[in-house]
Amino acid sequence: MKTRKIHLWMIWGAVLGLILTSCSVLPGQATPTPQPEPLEEFNPVVSATGVVVPLQWARLSLPGSGVVEELAVSEDEAVEAGQMLIRLQGKEQLEAAIAAARYELAAAEHALEKLYEDPELMVAGSNQAIVDARLAIRDAERRVRNLNTPSSEANIEQAMATMIMAKDKLDKAKEDYEPYENKPEDNLTRAGLLNKKAKAKQDYDAAVRRLNNLKGSANDLDIAEAEANLMLAEAQLAIAERDYQMYQAGPDPAEVALAEERIANSEEQLKASIAALDDQFLQAPFAGMVSELGVHANEWIAPGQPVLTVADLDHLRVETTDLNEIDVARVEVGDKVTVTFDALPDTVVEGIVVRIASKADEGAGVNYPVVIELADIPENLRWGMTAFVDIQVD
Repeated sequence: MKTRKIHLWMIWGAVLGLILTSCSVLPGQATPTPQPEPLEEFNPVVSATGVVVPLQWARLSLPGSGVVEELAVSEDEAVEAGQMLIRLQGKEQLEAAIAAARYELAAAEHALEKLYEDPELMVAGSNQAIVDARLAIRDAERRVRNLNTPSSEANIEQAMATMIMAKDKLDKAKEDYEPYENKPEDNLTRAGLLNKKAKAKQDYDAAVRRLNNLKGSANDLDIAEAEANLMLAEAQLAIAERDYQMYQAGPDPAEVALAEERIANSEEQLKASIAALDDQFLQAPFAGMVSELGVHANEWIAPGQPVLTVADLDHLRVETTDLNEIDVARVEVGDKVTVTFDALPDTVVEGIVVRIASKADEGAGVNYPVVIELADIPENLRWGMTAFVDIQVD
């Protein structure tokens, strides 16, 4: 029964609601138009925090190890591009190695030039060597033939007659010289007669040897020596003929290749020595300021060890540090920027966006570095100062 009463009350309530609704809209009255909700306000400025950085900077090191012999700069010193900053020990030894490499290169180039130098002279020289070798063969063959062939009586008699005539000339020369034997050595007549006597003695001795050779018989040692001389002459002829053919055809390709390889090796040695000397010096890669110096004279340094920092402090920029991914999507290169600095509260500088990083920075959050070029560089602005930027976006 109680449930039925509740249902009845619900029905009467619904009917009463319909009556009240129909009465609220009078005949001839328009239905009110809903008002649109107000749009969310658009902020045309993206704000972020940044840091002042140089246009370019580099932390420098040397590729080799060694002891610092000369430290040519100090901190906060301005340097020019290419200026020597640090020099290690060992300069003299490397300069000597360079000089030795240059000498070897010059010698190698000269050797190659000699292979192509005066080809006609080389051909003529080898041709003369052929003639000399053939004459030596002729004499050696004659010697072997004479040793193996008994001498004739006619040759012996002729050699005897030659010896007798030589003996007579020698005796006559001795007789002519005797009156002047005790004269001073600078006496011209004495000198002339002494020379005549010596020549007569040589002719007589040669005639005696020839006669003895013709009368005597050849032994095995003489024959072996003569045959060895003949073989040597024939070998020299073969070498001379080979050289003649080679010089006519030009330099030996193997010798040319060896000379060229020697030149290439010398060039590599020279390059290596020059590079080693260059590694003893540290030069400024660009004009700037030595902002950090981490080495002292006579200190040993390792390869790749950072020793100093050079920065272009005349051209400073601002780089954002906390521009999130939502805001960076609204920024474009060329957007105008207003920059203030925590350390310079009364300074306001205009700028422009010149670069937007294509990748988020490492670290907490998703932040994209944006580089801002400043229209003016305040006098007291320093590398590392905090900056606040307002980027005007569309």
